[in-house]
Amino acid sequence: MDPEAIYKYFPDLSQAQRQQIEKLGPLYKDWNSKINVISRKDTDCFYLHHVLHSLAIARFIAEFLPELQVKMTDPKSEVSVLDVGCGGGFPGIPLAILYPQAKFLLVDSIGKKVKVAQAVADAIGLENVTTMHSRAEEINQKFDIVVSRAVTSLDNFVPWVKGKYSEGILYLKGGNLDEEIAIAQKKCKIRPSSIFQKEITDWFSDSYFQEKKVLLIK
Repeated sequence: MDPEAIYKYFPDLSQAQRQQIEKLGPLYKDWNSKINVISRKDTDCFYLHHVLHSLAIARFIAEFLPELQVKMTDPKSEVSVLDVGCGGGFPGIPLAILYPQAKFLLVDSIGKKVKVAQAVADAIGLENVTTMHSRAEEINQKFDIVVSRAVTSLDNFVPWVKGKYSEGILYLKGGNLDEEIAIAQKKCKIRPSSIFQKEITDWFSDSYFQEKKVLLIK
């Protein structure tokens, strides 16, 4: 479990951010021995498969949403982010490390996974993260963006968070998504111009990211 996979693509992290990232590996390894938070086969590739994958959203924001990027790094803006179906804390916790000025709410319907996400956030001193054992439909707040990592099909997910964001949804998903996007557009009445997908391999060259994408739903 080598955090160098992160530093290769994010060389400008502060010393505090690097320390937080380096603590993630041992923490998740320990929690995974008690609760199956991440796939056992992913343990050796933890930083690549979970941390770096989550941070693809940050690369997308920096390249395609420059105004949001400015807000995310401005201590006065108080950008809010909702992570739906966070599991043990992905993509929310890596993003919260990268954007300490933004405020993150991580929610999941499985209580024990939320417990892990909160424990990890506390252990590495992430003061910008709160967690909630809840379904997305039960959240009554509005956020700047919603993030998630392949918790369900798009046509299921979009209604869960309808009315809960102002900027858009950033969704990590793999495979050929053309049919899934077409179904979501029809069922959820989304204009074709409101969905954009970007190949993660355009930023991260590792073979693991072949066919993995970041989706923006405005």
